Amino acid sequence: MSQMIEVKVPDIGDFESVPVIELFVKVGDTIAVDDAICTLESDKATMDVPSSAAGVVKEVLVNLGDKVGEGAVLIRVEAAGAAAGAAQA
Repeated sequence: MSQMIEVKVPDIGDFESVPVIELFVKVGDTIAVDDAICTLESDKATMDVPSSAAGVVKEVLVNLGDKVGEGAVLIRVEAAGAAAGAAQA
């Protein structure tokens, strides 16, 4: 049993729309919690966005140059079922 988890842009401060300047994942990649998904660039700094879920990337919903804000869905991850979640804990 697996479930799809949406990984979203976390709170990035006072910025409503910042460009994606680098992508680190593609469909089929296996990622862990805190793995970098992409880099965002504001006027003052760049920020790597970490994954909030572990599993296999099923969809990448952003491209280089896309502008995103807090809460925007970056990727969809197929996570293993509850048994795998318990094993990781």
